[in-house]
Amino acid sequence: MVASKTVNETKEKLSDLGQEHVFNFYSKLSEAEQKTFLEQVQSIDLNELKTQVDRLVLGNEKEADFNWDALKPADYISLPENGGDSALWEKAKSLGESVIKEGRVAAFTVAGGQGTRLGYDGPKGTFVVTPLSQKSLFEVFANKITRASERYGVAIPWFIMTSAINHKTTIEAFEANNYFGMPKESLFFFSQALFPAVDLNGKILLEEKGKVVMTPNGHGGSLRALVDSGATEKMRKEGIDVLSYFQVDNPLVSCIDPAFIGFHVLNQSELSSKMIPKAYPLEKVGIFCQYEGNNLVVEYSDMPKAMQELLDENGEIVFRSGSVAIHLFDRDFIERVGSASSADKLPYHKAVKKIPFINGSGEYESPKELNGVKFEMFVFDALSKANNTVIIEGLRNDNFSPVKNADGIDSPKSCQKDQLNQAIRWLNAAGVELDISPEGNKTKDFSFEINYRFAMDEEDFINQWNNLKNKPTIELGTIIE
Repeated sequence: MVASKTVNETKEKLSDLGQEHVFNFYSKLSEAEQKTFLEQVQSIDLNELKTQVDRLVLGNEKEADFNWDALKPADYISLPENGGDSALWEKAKSLGESVIKEGRVAAFTVAGGQGTRLGYDGPKGTFVVTPLSQKSLFEVFANKITRASERYGVAIPWFIMTSAINHKTTIEAFEANNYFGMPKESLFFFSQALFPAVDLNGKILLEEKGKVVMTPNGHGGSLRALVDSGATEKMRKEGIDVLSYFQVDNPLVSCIDPAFIGFHVLNQSELSSKMIPKAYPLEKVGIFCQYEGNNLVVEYSDMPKAMQELLDENGEIVFRSGSVAIHLFDRDFIERVGSASSADKLPYHKAVKKIPFINGSGEYESPKELNGVKFEMFVFDALSKANNTVIIEGLRNDNFSPVKNADGIDSPKSCQKDQLNQAIRWLNAAGVELDISPEGNKTKDFSFEINYRFAMDEEDFINQWNNLKNKPTIELGTIIE
């Protein structure tokens, strides 16, 4: 039985913050439901909630006006083929390889999402993305990390952030697949924190009579989760100080990129990012910009359309640097911005949504209009807090082909096409000319595959291919592994 003193103290705290309605249905709950409900309420940082409600919902803290005229495109390090310094890239690559071999690098995947938009019931990381071998997103990343570990003679750890809705099923998927060939001790799973949702007056919403509406605190919450879960402490003990951040929906990402790591270390950067030139002016990606001396990411939905469509004298997009959620973080920096008590902690943003809730009469309502606020942190807000930030250019066709939609752009079909294109390019780079094109009608059904366990990038593939004594014939259904 829940002690009445504990209940009264919790009610008093809520009452002091104008949230006493949370206990409206408490007396109607069973003893077990009361216990669970009380535990949930007590886990909420009510002072943090009050701060965000006052700032973002009630408007007691006015945000500074943004001067769009002061916004400039962010500087970035161009690829050699686009005018960058080849010697500098070689220097960065060599340094990055040394850092990897020293065991200073770990991979980090933000994997809290479900496959709902793909019409898939399960953690998005378990969604199948390869055309022939039918590997999931998780297995693709595991193959790349395993190959990098083999290539550089070191066990590269993999940190995976789940969510409350998929933590258990994610771990079960890894167990059922023998951790996709990775050592169990190289994997570290932890769950993202949740934060209460409120109505437009700042009142906590109830999902059930004995349950508060709790939502993930955004991809920026990953930094706080790394600290709270003990992940950064584990990194410190293992000598890891570079964390390679990527999201679970992008199987083309280079999980462990030596040149990227080299630029990060060479510049003593606390946060480095990889940009992909936008494919067209209104592409729906964030944009790396510079404002008041700091790098930052501006959401495409926030930047005026006219600015997005600006072209320079060469006909290129002015604000061309697309942010595709590929970053490198310094461990100490994560601990600084990921601490809830730090002056440098990431700010919350509000997202006004339609949120189903239990009304004052205890009835379930599914609103037709916007009625609530979710609070989220954005990982790219860390840019303005980091020292010596670096942005490098990346090739789209070796870094970015997300699986977000069931059909059309950024779908499984478009991603599999990009995987095939990458395989063709890698073979061409190795001196193998293929008389095929995935664009042509005659070959539209042609498909072969490179197992990322065989090679993690183009350079690795060329070396691996050249070392093969019995090279396979490239035909429909071939898997190079």
